[in-house]
Amino acid sequence: MKIKFNAPVILSFSILAVVVQVISYLLYDNFSRHFFSVPGSINWLNPLDYFRLISHVIGHSNWQHLFGNITYILLLGPILEEKYKSKNILAMLVITALITGLLNVLVSSSPLLGASGIVFMLITLVSFSDIKNGEIPVSFILVAAIFIGSEVISIFKNDNVSQLTHIAGAGCGAFFGFIGERRK
Repeated sequence: MKIKFNAPVILSFSILAVVVQVISYLLYDNFSRHFFSVPGSINWLNPLDYFRLISHVIGHSNWQHLFGNITYILLLGPILEEKYKSKNILAMLVITALITGLLNVLVSSSPLLGASGIVFMLITLVSFSDIKNGEIPVSFILVAAIFIGSEVISIFKNDNVSQLTHIAGAGCGAFFGFIGERRK
């Protein structure tokens, strides 16, 4: 048997997130927060802040945060990368990161880091895998009710979790799913 690098975008994303966490843990304590976090407000004249609008999905606050997100990404991502192809998955990751980063700057004063928006995008997108002839699968409705519903209920908690980012990520996944199916 041969080992195959089957989902280059998802695997590279995951490896990069682990490398950033290792650097943050071993070498430079604020590495994730400095380079891979969207601050509550950004300086539109600072090029680093534009980078952070996308890179925040690679940084994580701790190992538990990283492993929680990477588990979902590694479970769902390769399936989706096979279906939608690497180039499209990369575009989806970047667009979702940008939308969640911008949304955080516009709505929140708290910093944002982590791949939770990406996770919710993938969860929603995978529920589209069996759409046929314009039908909406019950699995999508259940995913929306369970995952998005719980985020809507939790939005008013003061728990340092960006439920709005989760909802936006799920919205991106639904958008990509509908667009992908319309193209077929």
